[in-house]
Amino acid sequence: MSRVGKKPITIPAKVTATVKGSSIEVKGPQGTLTREIPQEISVQVEKDHIVLSQKDTANPRSPMLHGLMRTLIANMVEGVLNPWKKELEIHGVGFRASKQGQVLNLALGFSHPVNFDVPPAVQFTVDAKQTLITMTSADKELLGVIAAKVRSVREPEPYKGKGVRYLGERILRKAGKAAGAAGATAGAGGKK
Repeated sequence: MSRVGKKPITIPAKVTATVKGSSIEVKGPQGTLTREIPQEISVQVEKDHIVLSQKDTANPRSPMLHGLMRTLIANMVEGVLNPWKKELEIHGVGFRASKQGQVLNLALGFSHPVNFDVPPAVQFTVDAKQTLITMTSADKELLGVIAAKVRSVREPEPYKGKGVRYLGERILRKAGKAAGAAGATAGAGGKK
């Protein structure tokens, strides 16, 4: 048995959950989310909590899916009450972002601007300096995918750290050619 999967999920006052066939639907102030339930897992919605159990303990997939589905459903319950948030920061001279409706315009040093269509389920804002993008959504999985795609447009490079990164992300920096070139010229200068 999965220790995570055995924990019941508490349903807050403003959230409702219903099982419809092989899917679960969670409604709250921030919207409605649905997810397919694998055939190895059964979900029961009781008065104030959701309980997951394995249908067939002999199946090797059941323990794996038990904890996973419990976490995914708990994220849905949390998301429809308080939306999830991701922040991306842009580093680099002349690098900036702007918002036009649901399109994120990125100027990241390419010969052309990059227009990134953001799904309606993800809301985003760009700060006044045009270097901080804040994304929110009830769907944690979708939010993570969109943030990763925006970051992949220009990942931070290891020499100067230019590019798009998560807020607070630490980039491992490399020494440039200047360190190696200084030693080479000193050695060459000594041989006259």
